[in-house]
Amino acid sequence: MSERKQELLVRLQKGLEKTRAVFNTFVPAQWEAVLYTDPYPWTARDLLAHFLSSEEGLLQLVQQIVAGGPGAPEGFDYNAFNASEQQRLAGIPPDRLLADLTAARQRTIAWVAGLDEADLDRVGAHPALGQVSVEVFLNAIYGHQLMHMRDLMQALGS
Repeated sequence: MSERKQELLVRLQKGLEKTRAVFNTFVPAQWEAVLYTDPYPWTARDLLAHFLSSEEGLLQLVQQIVAGGPGAPEGFDYNAFNASEQQRLAGIPPDRLLADLTAARQRTIAWVAGLDEADLDRVGAHPALGQVSVEVFLNAIYGHQLMHMRDLMQALGS
């Protein structure tokens, strides 16, 4: 396995482990901690739902890029997407969201493990970053979660 692919797999696994370690310690009140207020309040539970939604959606986009597709459509409105996904995932308890996120990340990891080295250099549209390589796209999945986890830790005073 190439070093590039191995590094991606390690990051993706490490990100999952860190996320699970934090969320597995939560008491009920922590799930209601507000992290963001704009465009509407997002709680820690909403963030976990966002992680699941983005993991699934970003994997579909990057798979499409590797298959020869363009990636995210031009003008993709990720705020509208996030709002609709929050509605779709409303009411799902945190323990199920975390289990579903774990399964989704494991699907991402398994898919990355099966990529050819040349696939990492394919280019397509990421919803927030624009035209990037598959390697950058996959690193962004890890980085996106890491960024939000830092915000979560700040909101919780950790």
